[in-house]
Amino acid sequence: RIVGKPYIEYKIDREAIARYGVDLKDVQDVIEVALGGKNLTWTVEGRERYPVRARYMREIRDDFDMLPRILVPTPAGAQIPIAQVCDIEYTIGPSMIKSEDTLLVGYVTFNTRERDEVSVVEDAGKLVKAKIASGELNLPKGYYIKWAGQFENQIRANKRLAVLLPICLFVNFFILYIQFRSVMTTLFIYFAIPVSLAGGFILLNIFGYNLSVAVWVGFIALFGIAVDDGVVIATYLDQTFKKRKISSIQDAREATVQAGLKRIRPCLMTSATTIIALMPILLSTGRGSDVMKPMAIPTVGGMAVVVIAIFIVPCCYCGLMELKLKWGIKDARFEENATA
Repeated sequence: RIVGKPYIEYKIDREAIARYGVDLKDVQDVIEVALGGKNLTWTVEGRERYPVRARYMREIRDDFDMLPRILVPTPAGAQIPIAQVCDIEYTIGPSMIKSEDTLLVGYVTFNTRERDEVSVVEDAGKLVKAKIASGELNLPKGYYIKWAGQFENQIRANKRLAVLLPICLFVNFFILYIQFRSVMTTLFIYFAIPVSLAGGFILLNIFGYNLSVAVWVGFIALFGIAVDDGVVIATYLDQTFKKRKISSIQDAREATVQAGLKRIRPCLMTSATTIIALMPILLSTGRGSDVMKPMAIPTVGGMAVVVIAIFIVPCCYCGLMELKLKWGIKDARFEENATA
């Protein structure tokens, strides 16, 4: 809030005090003693000291009609009502006067109504600029608007994540490529990442959470474990194709089915154990849950749908092998057995 506190303003008429020969400081001292009070001395009670303050009684201070009757002494020895040298007004002003960087500031706060802070500030900024441009909102000379708050941390975090997220994805892809030495196989496994991303967003929408730093941390963790099922299946597919004699498309399909049937249970167990381990965090309501739940939701949602990779990776892998057999492209995974 900017306003909301009552004030009594004494505007001293300098010409009037000059006519009466009253000093400006004398008028200010009278106002200070009458309303705010002034310490006259101290009283000592045992080991404690208490100030003795003199000011008008509350009945007078709270009565606006009595305030103009406060008497001000003059050099001639007479006393005049303060209303003769002051204009007294009752106004509403700021609850607290604050300053930053030697400038007076006033804070206007508002909530986001279950939206993310960055988009709310962007929309509010566009609205204010439109009001100023149309002349509906006029800022006095020397006034300006500056947006500040928690959204600034979100913006800084988004800038860092814009760098870290691609690096994490590249490192993940590079590690998979080192393992399989095949760009296509790595891409098949990598298909689990966009699928898990969609699952994470679906669960975020169900729980009503907005994007935040904690949510993106959860997605980064998800990207690291979402490829586990694909790695398990692709590894066993490589081993199966190297062990069996693959000379036709039918042989490739039989090897794919054999590998898929033997690896489907470990893949399901991997996803299930991850989801079960995160359920206490997902359902928590105590202290710290506001930080932990946004990180757990993307992981649970992504792992719940990433089981699709159990079917996608073998199908894509088999399709690639069929194309190589059909077009006569050599491949180390079945070439030796085919010529044996």
